[in-house]
This record gives sequence, structure tokens and C-alpha cells, in this order.
Amino acid sequence: MPVRVTEWTLLDATDGRDDLVVRMSRILPSAQRKMTVSVTSLDVRDVATGDGRVYLRLAPMPSSRPQKGPDFEIDGTEMRIVPLTNGYPLVELPYRGGEAGRIAALQAYQRKVRPYRPGRDGVLLSNTWGDNNGDARINAAFMAKEIAAGAELGVDVIQVDDGWQRWRTQNTWKTPLPGFAKAWGNYWDTDPRFWDVDTERFPDGLKPLVEAAAAKGIVFGLWFGPDSSDELKYWERDAEFLLGLYRNLGIRYFKIDSLKIQTPVALARNRRFFSRMLEESGGEMVFDLDCTAGVRPGYFGMMDIGPLFLENRYPRKHKIYRPHMTLRNLWSLAHVVDPVRLRIEFLNPASHPELWGDDPLAPSRWPADALFAIAMTASPLAWMELSEIRPDTMAAWKPLVATWKAERARMHGGTIFPVGEEPDGFAWTGFLSRAADGKGGYALLFREANDRASHRLDLQPWMGGNACRSVRVIGGRGTASLADGRFLDVEIPGSLDFIWVKID
Repeated sequence: MPVRVTEWTLLDATDGRDDLVVRMSRILPSAQRKMTVSVTSLDVRDVATGDGRVYLRLAPMPSSRPQKGPDFEIDGTEMRIVPLTNGYPLVELPYRGGEAGRIAALQAYQRKVRPYRPGRDGVLLSNTWGDNNGDARINAAFMAKEIAAGAELGVDVIQVDDGWQRWRTQNTWKTPLPGFAKAWGNYWDTDPRFWDVDTERFPDGLKPLVEAAAAKGIVFGLWFGPDSSDELKYWERDAEFLLGLYRNLGIRYFKIDSLKIQTPVALARNRRFFSRMLEESGGEMVFDLDCTAGVRPGYFGMMDIGPLFLENRYPRKHKIYRPHMTLRNLWSLAHVVDPVRLRIEFLNPASHPELWGDDPLAPSRWPADALFAIAMTASPLAWMELSEIRPDTMAAWKPLVATWKAERARMHGGTIFPVGEEPDGFAWTGFLSRAADGKGGYALLFREANDRASHRLDLQPWMGGNACRSVRVIGGRGTASLADGRFLDVEIPGSLDFIWVKID
């Protein structure tokens, strides 16, 4: 019987990449003889039955590995697939049920490595950096306004990016200091007090802000760059510094940036850096692993650490925010990566409208709540200055955020599948979550810029063959109904919009 072998190669360093998944499929037996491949995941499936096994390499992405070497040898004439040893663990997962079974097996494994914990994972986090003001506005008064606006929206974590510390980095270009040295990864050698709090910006330190956030039910978080000097030789000092913030101030959410992991020694030290803090905090500390640049652990190098900070899109010329591309990246990665592990951004739709001109897919052409909906199956990132959001935009977001917070534990706790067409700005596309209890789930569907007001989704392959009894619209705009207990028929009146449906 023929076998389909599919290679999935994922890409990070997303500052310079916007197509993050490369998929190649071949049928065996074939006339092609021995070859070696470097991939993130390899799927081997019986074409007739849909049963198969999927391999996952627990390593940085092939383009970013400190230790190089192929993952598999494939012989098309002999129908042999040989896993190769290259210094990184390899997991083999059997499955049934075709594509739905493959995705479910991968997600189940990822949640064994890092179990989904409501309240810790899949939370709404805000960070002001996305409005392209850099660190220019970061100070105590500004962050107090951000906390107030975050409380109004329903944010779980307020995070201060680069600029809270005494010294500046190469990214804090807005406010250079006299005698400023552009440090990036060489912080302790630049100044042993590099990570002291900037007392001009925060004259009373960070404690009042941490307490003000806590009073509104918000966790306070920070940006931090581990020192990459000499293969991360300062990893223990970095770990002790962050543990001090955790012990003394209760800060437990950290965005980890600026890493340069170019050797196996550096990767091992980075592993010990995180392990030390997770062990001593009882697993309470959470780390957003920035995968936008540099050589870093990527999607599967350190799955147990925390969410993946996926993109740096801004309202500026070269890294312009395009909602349909963010949707495309999430949808594509969800074929391999658990979506809840991905920090997915949404921005202020009114910011710098001149950058988009007459672009039919510009953020301002989407309903404001549709921008948040794109991130709902993942870990949403409010990548903006919330205190500058217009009242009408805030009013559009608030009810959807409230409903999402009421439903997210069940939606995130299920198996999340990318469904429909591949997003390209003109598709019908979205996600389906099959609840862990087997009693329904959620469908989140998007009508991009097309003239097809209606769409039919076959639920049966994704719902384990179970019949569905009823559906109810809980977000977005449009209508939904069931046909034959297996087809979800939806209608969305306007393009660039969404519908969110609860399934029983």
C-alpha cells in the first residue's frame, strides 16, 4: 500500500520571515533513492487507512541549531525511513484518523511536556512596545495609565518592555543616555548595575506598580535579556537576578529576548538558566520566549518553559502589521504547534492609517473585535499602548474579551484544529476546538475579503465522528445552523469579519 511522507519544516527569526511553515509531501514507493532531510516533524501515513506515525524533533529549528545534522534518511525504492541521531531527542507518536489524528497526537504530547494550566497559560497579555514608540513613554505615570486601561479591557498581565532598567540597549533608540553604550547581550560587562531599575523613570521603584496592578487583578511582568557573553557564562547571575524579582516583588512573567545561542554549550546553559528558576519558583515563573530574531530554542527546543513570542509587527514601513498574515501564521503553525503556546498579537487599528493607504486588507477595514478574535485560540498579545485606544475600539473589544475569558478554559483545554481554507486574505478559514470531555466544542470562522457570504464546514472529521446536536453564536456577526448533525452552515454578512460558535 502507498505511504505518504510529509516533511514539516518550521521557521523562526520572524523579524525577517512571514511564511513560517514549509510543507513537502511525497508518496512511497518511488523511484527516488536515498536522501537525507532536516525537518521539524515528519509524518508517515498509510494512504488507505489514514493511520500513521508522526515524528517530532525536540530541538531548535533546523536553520537555527547549534549542532547541525540531518534528521532522517528516506529511501523511496526500498520504502525505508530511518531516524538519524544528531544530538537532539526524537519523539515518535502513533495515531489514527488521518490529519485530525496527527494534529491531536502532536498537541497531546506537547501538553504532556507542558500541561495546560488555566490562569497561567492562554492569558491576555499587554505590552506597549507595539505602537512603535519604543521606550520613550515608559515611566511610572504612563504605566499607571496602562494598568487602568488594562483593567478596563480585562487584561491578565501588564508587561513592561525594554526601557525599565538603568541602562539602555541597542533597541531603546528613542531615549539614549549620555555616554550611552548600545549593549545587546553583553549586559553585565557593560555595567554590573545594568539591570538596576531606572530611578528617573520609576523614582519609587517597581513595587507601587506591581501592587497597583495586583489590586485590579492584573499580574505585572517585565522584559529581560539574558547575557549571551562567552556561551552564556553569566547564566547563574541572570537566574538569581530574576529570582530576586520574583521573591521580592512577586514578578513572575518575563519576556526573554536578545539571546544568541550559537553553540551546544550555550544551549545547555540556557536550559539550566530556566530550570533553576522553574524549580525554585515551584513552576510559578512564566517566560515568553522571543523567537523573532537571533539563534534561539524555537518552537520545540524548550517546550516546557512558556509561550512563544511569535512576531514583532509594528505600524511602521518594514514590519507593518497585517491581520490576515498574523491569521495565516497562526493557522499554518497550528498544524504542528499547540496554538495556546503561541503569543499572537493584535494592534490598535487606528494607529498610523497613512501606512496602509488604500490596502483592502488594512487593519482599519476589519471590525475591531475581529482583530482580537484572530488571537483567541492562542495566547493573545495586546501589542499596543492601551491607554491610547479610542473609546469605540475599547467598547468593541470589551464584550468579546469578557466572553472569551468565560469560555477560554474549555476552548483552550480542548484539541484545536486549523480548518477551512489556507488564509491568504480572501479565504474562508478558522479553527475548531474539540472539547476535552468529548461533548462539543467551538468553531471560530473568518470570512476574509471574499464575496461568499456563506460557508459549510464538515465537523465530523474533527469531532471524532460524534454527531452534533446544537450550535449557538457567542461572538462575531452572522448566523449558524447544523445539517445532518455533522455540517456547520454559517453566514457572515460582511467580509473581513468572524463568527464564534459554541457546539453541543
